[in-house]
Amino acid sequence: MPEITFITDTFAVTSALQPEDLPRLKAQGFKTIINNRPDGEAADQVPAHVMAQTAAGLQLHYTHVPSTKLELFCDETVEGMAKAISEATEPVLAHCQSGMRSAIIWAASEARQRPVGEVLADLEKAGFELDFLRDELDQQAAVPLSRSTVATAAEQATDPKESQAA
Repeated sequence: MPEITFITDTFAVTSALQPEDLPRLKAQGFKTIINNRPDGEAADQVPAHVMAQTAAGLQLHYTHVPSTKLELFCDETVEGMAKAISEATEPVLAHCQSGMRSAIIWAASEARQRPVGEVLADLEKAGFELDFLRDELDQQAAVPLSRSTVATAAEQATDPKESQAA
């Protein structure tokens, strides 16, 4: 099974997953899987719909937010990641070919919500030296999240079930 790197207490990244990895991930406590690989990226890659079916059978939440390396900072990718995280049951594991793309997309979505310095500090603490992305993350910080993503996050924060659990 691939190595898992926690960026925060509730968000981690890893490299490419296979269906047989999902039961072990569930046993480790993960509740949500986010797949950042576009289908067909590699010849041996399992299609997202197969991974989604396997995850559903294990009662894991699964979201596909595909992104090529050239789409890391586009609105569709960043908004998709922010929405997937805001709707996720934690802890969350995002994956791509190596884990790096998922970490960068996470950082871009986080930069739209909190200070870039904090985002980079979280990445560095997790072992990712991505300070070279500061300019791109600063650009993301200038772009507000869409109303639908903000509404989803606000609804989750005020969900009575969440309040009772705390």
